[in-house]
Parts: sequence; structure tokens; C-alpha cells
Amino acid sequence: MLSLGFILGLGVLFAWSRNRADSDSPEGTRLIAVLPFENLGDSADAYFADGIADEVRSKLASVPGVEVIARGSSTPYKGSALTPARIADELGVRYLLTGTVRRVRTADGDQVLVRPELVEIAEGQAPRTKWGESMDASLTDVFKVQADIAAQVAQALDVAFGADAREHVAERPTSNLAAYDAFLRGEAISDGMSSPDPNIQRRAAEQYERATALDPAFSLAWARLAQALTVTYTNGTPTRAAGTAALEAARRALALAPDRPEGYLAMGACLSTITVDLAAEAVQYATGLRLAPANTDLLTASGVNLQSRRQWDSSLVLLRRSMELDPRSATTARRLARTLLWLRRYDESEAASLRARTLAPTSIIVYEEHAMAFLARGDLAGARAVLASIPAEVPPTDVAAFLATYWDLAWVLDAEQTALLLRLGPAAFGGDEAIRTNVFAQVHHARGDARRAAAYADTSARLFAEQLQATDDAQRHALRGLMLAYAGRKAEAIAEGVRGAAMAPLATDGFNGPYYQHQLVRTYLAVGEYDKALDQLEPLLRVPYYLSPGWLRIDPEFAPLRGNPRFERLTGGRT
Repeated sequence: MLSLGFILGLGVLFAWSRNRADSDSPEGTRLIAVLPFENLGDSADAYFADGIADEVRSKLASVPGVEVIARGSSTPYKGSALTPARIADELGVRYLLTGTVRRVRTADGDQVLVRPELVEIAEGQAPRTKWGESMDASLTDVFKVQADIAAQVAQALDVAFGADAREHVAERPTSNLAAYDAFLRGEAISDGMSSPDPNIQRRAAEQYERATALDPAFSLAWARLAQALTVTYTNGTPTRAAGTAALEAARRALALAPDRPEGYLAMGACLSTITVDLAAEAVQYATGLRLAPANTDLLTASGVNLQSRRQWDSSLVLLRRSMELDPRSATTARRLARTLLWLRRYDESEAASLRARTLAPTSIIVYEEHAMAFLARGDLAGARAVLASIPAEVPPTDVAAFLATYWDLAWVLDAEQTALLLRLGPAAFGGDEAIRTNVFAQVHHARGDARRAAAYADTSARLFAEQLQATDDAQRHALRGLMLAYAGRKAEAIAEGVRGAAMAPLATDGFNGPYYQHQLVRTYLAVGEYDKALDQLEPLLRVPYYLSPGWLRIDPEFAPLRGNPRFERLTGGRT
């Protein structure tokens, strides 16, 4: 496994978006950012203040004529000392909604004190308060407070606020305050579902599941539960139980709220990785986007789906639109960088990676995919220089395990990192011993230690076989094929590798298909079938993927092919 996603000044980084704020007019769409509300109460209530801002943001996004900057781009300004004018400039908006929240616990019940303020920033003028109000209510009325804020902001922005909009803004996500509290705790843990870490999502899923238990009609909690379980299925060890639970949660979300976009996003994620039905996945995202055309999660998910369906140019359009609405999203910037990398547009990919590094300076995958642009050019030293710039606060063990696991880059690690890698236990690999032994087998194979490689590979192949009894996963078939090859079991290795590649062929899956075929190439190489390896390798250089002539020249996996006329023709071209 596994397939997954130089500091610039922020003023430079977001200068491209400034003209959006300038284009705002009384007749046009109002561009607004809802910044995190400041928590003035107990520090333990920070998640509650964040939840109020998130709900107001969601309600405003449903109002025709209002365009709201996504959560991921607004939350980094929590506690920021920047001026409103600077923040508005960086986000490309004319309006900012700020606020404070204090939750007061009394013997008669909790009270919520909210002070929202709508600030208008016009070029050449000092920021001015366009609307503000003090709202004090009992905790049981918190949903009414959120609705009132959204409604009054919409009115202050002079946008049409018809009956349908009023009805939607007034909707309550749940009537159970304990369920709502559990949901907000889940949101705080998952960071609004932005974390790809399966361990984090397992913890978040516990809170979402508690919310659904307290209120079985809580559609948004069901949608979030489905998403969290899908992440644990995809990025952790997949099990049939987890997949079934995720699908059931998505179905519940859609049944309860067919007019809300969140259920379609959740179901699309399930169809993407659990049942692997790309066409049905696309339908879910399209339906969700009709309900919420500016939903950045749906835009990016649809963009990735288009890549799987080999519509790369259309994917770029959606990713760039998402970046416009979510300019501080490291995830979107990284996905854009990866897309450009696969399209072999390395300069553009590097620029997007630099943006992502500015936004997420401790994210390992951002540095990894930046380094991959150098590998694609055949520049191993440049790739290692990128990895060496990962901040010191990122644990070296995390760096070594991540690079060796995702995109199989153990060969890029230096001697010290490799030694560290080989001392790691299963916990560093999410508790998945099949993956740990897979990584160790690859390291020893690259070192030419066939005995140790075979020993680890035999264990990994056995453990993958056990996992495959629970779920028929193409990626694990492909990886097991490579392990069987290292273990010297040629016929079984080829059969498994072919099976994995056949489950997501290049012709039908433009995103996963190349990776599985790449593993089949490695399997053929490991068993000495060089012509068959080349038969599978040649098409990979004609489709979007990270392999390139430059990459082939430096990756030690392809050393057996060097000197082969067919291979030399492949590597003799431009990167």
C-alpha cells in the first residue's frame, strides 16, 4: 500500500482570489466567510462554540445569493491576530461573520450567550459593522439562535430570503441536545471529517454513533458516521462488518433527509471504496451538487471520481472550483498537486504542493507527493531534500512508516531512516501486521536480501489471505501477489497479481487501476518475467500516473530491466 493525499507568504498565496471580493455587487452573489466563534466560557466548551459557527455556516450556504467560504479555509483563523481586512483579502471575500460564545451552566439549566457581528470590508475603506446583536437564550433554544443569526445575516446582505430559504434555515438537525453534543464532539475529533487517519476516525465514529443512538432521526449524524466508518475501512484494515455498517449509515442518512447533500456525499464515499461502483458514485455526487452546488466536499469527491472515470480535465475544473471556495484547504491543494503530478505537469504540481505545504506544514503526505514530482523528473536528491525539510516536530517514526506504506517509497528513505523503519512495531502501521511485514519484505528485497524478504513476504501473504476472507479487496490481492513473488511462489503470485489488476482495469478505473497494474509489473519483475512486466508497464506511461521515464531510471525496482532495449526506449524519452 498503498494508494491514497518552500514557504510562500499568505498574501502572495491568495492574491489570485482578490478579484472575487471586488466583483461582489448588490446585484450579485454575496461572498462571506464565517470565522470560528471565540469561546469565552470554559476551555472545555471550545467544541461547542465551533459547532455553533459551523451550523451558521451551513445554514448560510443554503441561502440563494450567498456563497460561503468552506469550513477548512475559515477555521485556521481561530484565534488569529490578523486584521479583518487582511483575512478578507486572503479569503477573497467582502464580508466576515465573527462572534463570541459563552456557555453558562446554572442550577436552572445551561444558558448560551452569543454575540455575532457581520463586518463589511470595502476596498479603500475601514471595515465597518453591517449588523450585530446580542443573543441570550437557554441551551434548548440554541438552534433558534443559529437560525436567527443566519436569517439576519442574509437580510443584512440584502439577498432574497424567500419561504423555502426561511424553512431550511429554521430546520433543527436534532431535537435531542445530548445527541447534538455528541455530534459536536465527533466533529471536533474528526476536524469536520478532514482527517484521513483511521484511528482518529474510529474515535469520532464512537461519538457519531452515540448521537444516532440518542436520536435515531439525526440524519447528519448518520451521514458523518458513514463517512467515518468509510475512512476506517479504506485507510485501515477493511472488514465486511465495517463496510456493511458504513453503507447502512449512509442509507439511513438519505432516507431521513433526501433533500440534504450530506447523505449523498456519504453514500458516494461508500460506493467509491466499499462496493466500488464508480457510475453509481457519480450519480450520488451529482445529486448532492444539485442541492448544494458550492459544497467543496462534494466538488472534490466528484473530482476524484472523474479521475477514476478517466475524465481528468473535468476533474481539474472541479478541483480548482473547490480551491476557489476553500482557498486554505490543504487537502484540496494536495489533491490538485497529485492530479497535476499524474498528468505529468510537474511545475504546476510543485506549485500546488508548495501551497499545500504552506497550509499544512506538518502533513507528511503533502511532502511525500511534493517529493514525487522530483522522483518523476529522475531527481532522487531533490526528492530527499524535500523530505529532509519536514519540520522536526513531526516524529521521524511517522515519516518513515508513512513513506514506506503509502505509494511504497521505502526505497527513497536514507540509511538512517531505513534502520529506524525496521525497528518499528505493528502500532506504527495502524496495528496491521500484514502491512508491516509487507513493508519489511520490500525493504529487504531492495537490499538484495532474498532470505529475509521471503520470510517477511510469506507472513504478509498469509495475513493478507486472512483479510481477504473478510473482504474481497483488489488492493490486497495486488499486494499479496507481490508478496508471493518475493516468497518464491511464482504461479500463485502471478494469479493473485492478475486478479487484483483485473478487479480495477485501466480501461474502467483511471485512478486505482494504474496502481494495481503497477503492482502486477513489480510481481512479474520479482519472478523474472521481464517481457510480461514490460507488457504491463508500457501502458502505464500512456495514461495519467506518477510513473515516468525519469522515475524508471532511478527506482531500484526496475534495475533488472536496465539494458533491455524495450525498457531503454521507455526511459530514453522526456520525463
